[in-house]
Amino acid sequence: MDSLLNTDRPPVFCPGCAHERVLHALDQALIGMGLTGRQVVIVTDIGCSGLFDTFFNTHAFHGLHGRALTYATGIKMARSELTVIVTMGDGGLGIGGAHVLSTCRRNIDLTLLVLNNFNYGMTGGQCSSTTPRDAEVGSGFLNRLEKPMDICQVAGTAGAAMVSRVSTYDEGLVRHLQEAIAYDGFSLVDIWGICPGRYARQNRLTPRRIADSIAELPDLSSFKTLNDRMEYGRAYRQEAVLQDAPPDPVRIEPVFKAPWKGRREVVVLGGAGQRIVTAGELLCLAGAAAGCYATQKNDYPVTVMRGHSVSEVILSETEIEYAGIENPAVVIALAAEGVGRRKGMFGRLSPESMVIRALGVALPPCGATVVDIDFKSKQIKSPDWALASLAVLARENRILTMAMLKKALELRYSEGVLEAALTVVEKTNISRHFNIS
Repeated sequence: MDSLLNTDRPPVFCPGCAHERVLHALDQALIGMGLTGRQVVIVTDIGCSGLFDTFFNTHAFHGLHGRALTYATGIKMARSELTVIVTMGDGGLGIGGAHVLSTCRRNIDLTLLVLNNFNYGMTGGQCSSTTPRDAEVGSGFLNRLEKPMDICQVAGTAGAAMVSRVSTYDEGLVRHLQEAIAYDGFSLVDIWGICPGRYARQNRLTPRRIADSIAELPDLSSFKTLNDRMEYGRAYRQEAVLQDAPPDPVRIEPVFKAPWKGRREVVVLGGAGQRIVTAGELLCLAGAAAGCYATQKNDYPVTVMRGHSVSEVILSETEIEYAGIENPAVVIALAAEGVGRRKGMFGRLSPESMVIRALGVALPPCGATVVDIDFKSKQIKSPDWALASLAVLARENRILTMAMLKKALELRYSEGVLEAALTVVEKTNISRHFNIS
């Protein structure tokens, strides 16, 4: 094969665009290295450089602006035998700068070709992260306020070893590309070129000026020695085999029968520190022990030590296609923060629903049966109220049985914590203390 270019999709760049020269140079580099289309992945994002994936008969991935390196990383980690090449413009370079830095630090075996024409050529010629301060561009004076980024210096400082800069018009472009692709680790080639459709209309830029400008910049070869290290994917696999194998997932055999038919929804409303999410998990485990399908959705703020905590659980005899709570059979209300978070739900509760409320917690008007429990009189502390509420439900054979709850505790807790949890459960033999309104 003498070319990997897609004859059904010939290049459509503007006449004189530097990108087309890079396209043909990359094709020559790949063929010269003996690579076939099945061995190569071209990963692109948005912009004129993002057209590369359609012009090659190779594997391809086209993604979001600035994100190409994230997709390429996943591909390379999953299929280490593939040669993964990323094309990105100076626009995507600026938008995806954090991803560029991460890839430099990792040293994963990818080749990033930065098709650098100093502007957002596809969207109007606005300034990019590499636009010179004295350039005339479509975004007015903005580039005069910023210092252009030298991506090679940034990449080398971030940990990239194979960093090079070359003109699109350099006779050694193919050789530069081959050296970058062959390098065992992350390589970056900053390829300077002319955008005739936008940038060159207002800025005098020629191949000679590009060559002279590159010649004036510092040498980059020291980064190869400074940052030399094992390629990320190989180092990762080397470390991974030394790790202890993770335990197999716990298989929960259905050994009980649920005390209901169909689908049951439970909402637990509390505050930070009340182990609301853990209570939801225990409900799911108890349901699984009875052969039920289970879903759990949790709601709490980023300030996990303050504010509301909500857990919504669905248990069903059949597969759960929709995990939204529509008609909860039980609501457990343990703190004002959680109640306030779901206050609109109470007006929709039916008389068949039950609300277990910690004594003193105010509720919005509702038509459900309300059961008040004085946890403090039984010396049950606030972090254990949610577990105690499950125990109350279990003693009433509502949602779960006591056997289901104890099985869930055994699945969830180690021996010492299990004993403490069972002690809390024993304290909930308090049916005579119910106040039903």
